[in-house]
Amino acid sequence: MKQGIFLLGILVASQASAKEISIATLDMQRALQAVESGKRARAQLETEFNKKKEELQTEEAAIKKMTDAFKKQSLAMSDKARNKKQMELQERIGKFQENTARSQVEIQQKERDLTGPIITKLRSVIQGIAKKKGYTLVLEKSENTVLYSLDKDDLTEEVITAFDKEMK
Repeated sequence: MKQGIFLLGILVASQASAKEISIATLDMQRALQAVESGKRARAQLETEFNKKKEELQTEEAAIKKMTDAFKKQSLAMSDKARNKKQMELQERIGKFQENTARSQVEIQQKERDLTGPIITKLRSVIQGIAKKKGYTLVLEKSENTVLYSLDKDDLTEEVITAFDKEMK
């Protein structure tokens, strides 16, 4: 990361003598969350996330109830019955953990599917605005790589407005 910034500095310094360098910044995450299609994608993701969360919480409660019942009954069970019940419980916990992991992967994939086209379009809008305003470089602001920049060089609001206007 630091090497990349250092190389960027060298690149900017070496090209500064050849022509004027003009750098803009943009908070891509904020832009993604602020454009109308980004808001719709986030709402859809939240709906799906909450549905999966509710399903997982229901299963977790059932496992807890099963575990509590097992603890109460285990002393009165034969070794064979206790071992069988313990195996059933462990199997259910394993399936729950697999379902939890699968749900996380599914939500992440759904997020990529929903935001990918939006990000591609945002990049196109950013490129158009940067060319129109004569910027030679646009840096991502939300990655904490930009320590300071002038507000006049922040394209975030302009990109959000232009994106929403193009999508109407």
